[in-house]
Amino acid sequence: MQNGDTINGNDLLVKFDSGATGHSTTHTTTFNTETKDVAVKPVASAAQSSAGLYKKKRVTGLSVQIKCEGLAVYGETESGLQAFLAKWKVGASVACQGFSRPATASQTAPAPYLSGNFIITSLENTAPAGEDATYSITLDNDGPVTIDETKIAAGTTPSGGSGEQS
Repeated sequence: MQNGDTINGNDLLVKFDSGATGHSTTHTTTFNTETKDVAVKPVASAAQSSAGLYKKKRVTGLSVQIKCEGLAVYGETESGLQAFLAKWKVGASVACQGFSRPATASQTAPAPYLSGNFIITSLENTAPAGEDATYSITLDNDGPVTIDETKIAAGTTPSGGSGEQS
């Protein structure tokens, strides 16, 4: 891996409670900022045509939303549709982590770049005739989220790589 290489999506994973997202096909993490307009009367010397047209913004909150999609699988051994449904039906908070895939199979996963508790706000099971059954899940943070942007690709090598750095 060299600076300037593109991060492969296969190298960024999401873990729920104790297991990674089973048979995941995609995940999206959205970092939201809630703001409030702050309007004040312009100073007396301001031209009438531009007076009060521009407003300042103030940050009033931050939130994180995670969306995942995957294949529904018989006997899933990681976090999948069955595990998510069990948490959803009791309204339980789920511990989530975003982390980078280890560079080699013998390494432990690097420290997460995102961790916190999340609530399942939507869980969808899609089962079209003659096609693979899938699930999609949306989670919103439930309290503070720890974010370390320096860990977003730490310890990974490009997918299919040897694990050695050049």
